[in-house]
Amino acid sequence: MKYYVIAGEPSGDLHASNMMKELLLLDKNIEFRFWGGDLMEAVTHQKPRKHIKDLAFMGFVEVAKNIRTIFKNIAFCKQDILEFKPEILILVDYPGFNLRIADWAKQQGIRVFYYISPTIWAWKENRVEIVKRSVEKMFVILPFEVAVYKKHNYEADYVGHPLLDAIEQEKSSLPDKATFISKNNLDNRPIIAVLPGSRKQEIERMFSIMLDVVNDFKDYQFVIAGTTNLPKEAYQMAIDKNLKVVFNQTYALMHNAHAGIIKSGTSTLESALFRLPQVVCYKGGTVSYSIAKMVVGGRVKYIGLPNLILDKPVVKELIQSDLTSKNLKEELTKIISGPIREEMLKEYDGLIKLLGNSGASKKVAELMYNHIHAKK
Repeated sequence: MKYYVIAGEPSGDLHASNMMKELLLLDKNIEFRFWGGDLMEAVTHQKPRKHIKDLAFMGFVEVAKNIRTIFKNIAFCKQDILEFKPEILILVDYPGFNLRIADWAKQQGIRVFYYISPTIWAWKENRVEIVKRSVEKMFVILPFEVAVYKKHNYEADYVGHPLLDAIEQEKSSLPDKATFISKNNLDNRPIIAVLPGSRKQEIERMFSIMLDVVNDFKDYQFVIAGTTNLPKEAYQMAIDKNLKVVFNQTYALMHNAHAGIIKSGTSTLESALFRLPQVVCYKGGTVSYSIAKMVVGGRVKYIGLPNLILDKPVVKELIQSDLTSKNLKEELTKIISGPIREEMLKEYDGLIKLLGNSGASKKVAELMYNHIHAKK
């Protein structure tokens, strides 16, 4: 059976790759074609039809600037799907693009499955109508999402959070602190992890502010999590300050760090699962942020995943104009030691308990596979 899988971001590449591994255990004869990254390539031993490094456009203005490229990608995707003739289309997150493809694919008679729901509970709630008419099964990863879909008379399956799988797989091979320090030529001071993001826009807007506080914490060493999705020149600012940039070692860095300066997104939940006290940072384009705020209205109080899941301010969020070196210094000081740090760690334990055990990748693969073959 032919499966076409579309992931458009690093987190999607990770979760799709683990899902694909599990599907292949159920049926080794599955034939994949996909959009994604290096992790999906490692599972299939094929090159992606489009690589995630060419797909990440962040914010309303950035999307508008790249609208021609996006429409070209949509046209290419449709043509490629028709050429491949898959029985199943699996969409992984990446909603702006994937929901367009879902509607079209349904009209072509292709069965559509969606893993990792669009955030309809945050904004663009009308997207649920696209899901209802085009997506045969939706597999969600946050506990409250089932109720959100139920409110719209649509049955979604909760499979647990796939980050638990990803971290569980990595834990046994993660280096201890002494090994991590030796491998990366670090000194023995406690580590502050800096995760500036995997998109060019994130680096441009936030990196300098994140690094402004380095000289205020001389008893700590700042280590930057780099990604190969960006050119090394993106990290020149850190290199000029004689700071270490480690590539493809984000989990090892989180595992051995004392605290973190973390850009909003999946990394905030990863930090919580590693019990890494953090300050969450977000700074978008002024126009994009204003539009987003207007669209979301008062429906969402937080941007950090730990806060969203627990519905309370567990980690400090420095958003837009609040993201200043002064505020960052103040908040980082609070989580290095003292009662706020201890309370955050306690809340992390509750979050980990709420999310449950690993096994999301296996569960979604089994539910998907059984549903496909039950309705053949």
